[in-house]
Amino acid sequence: MRGRFAPSPTGVLHVGNLRTALLAWLFARSPGSSFLVRVEDLDVGRVRPGFAERQLADMALLGLDWDGEVVWQSARTGLYEDALSALPVYECFCTRAEIAEAASAAHGPVGAYPGTCRGLSVAERDARRVERAPALRVDAGGAVVSFVDRVLGSQSGFVDDFVVRRNDGAFAYNLAVVVDDGAQGIEEVVRGADLVDSTPRQIWLGRALGLPELSYAHVPLVLGPDGRRLAKRHGDVTLRDVPADAALAWMAASLGLSGSTPRELLAGFDAASVSREPTTFDGVR
Repeated sequence: MRGRFAPSPTGVLHVGNLRTALLAWLFARSPGSSFLVRVEDLDVGRVRPGFAERQLADMALLGLDWDGEVVWQSARTGLYEDALSALPVYECFCTRAEIAEAASAAHGPVGAYPGTCRGLSVAERDARRVERAPALRVDAGGAVVSFVDRVLGSQSGFVDDFVVRRNDGAFAYNLAVVVDDGAQGIEEVVRGADLVDSTPRQIWLGRALGLPELSYAHVPLVLGPDGRRLAKRHGDVTLRDVPADAALAWMAASLGLSGSTPRELLAGFDAASVSREPTTFDGVR
């Protein structure tokens, strides 16, 4: 099934990120499908110049290839605007502190938006708009979405009224990723297990927009020796410090595969055998 890898250019990819990219590539290439790359660069407050190019270079250095041109989200805002106009949305004027306070007092899933602004009158919205610009939230109606993950098994989640456009005018991650996956004909999303909680929201959005349903595979994260998610604090874990061939050898061993290139790994790859357990990175040998 057609797959993709979609990094955000907010930093250099470490071996954990690259292992997820490799898995996404293996999931797509093993049945002979296309593999696409998309740069998710909408969050201008966190995106840093040059990181996207370094990320693409590191993927190529590892031996990963992709089909067609790389897509940049920042060039696709018209698509997101069109999708937004087709959704049931309402203005939200809540600050993060107000949301946290209201959510703690509400009945429902922990952290879910309690719908504070859903029932505001026209006059109330007009008055609040003078004080601050609103975000836009979908009116999800408290839906519960269930799906089967190819790695983690059966999953389900409550869909609250989540933000699809921020109060600074930026389109939210969940909206952009769903629109892009639909526009690019993505059939399966392979990504880190830390993103599984966003999947019910994205499935709900896809249904609301009339898009084909996708298959999902959330792969376990790579941890450092201290048992925490691999990050800069664990030292030199990028291809600037670890040779690409040694990094690929470690990834292959962690997946129970043998081969010196991604193409060679395909022969032994079985999506059904991907472990549900995190992998610990303690350096390359």
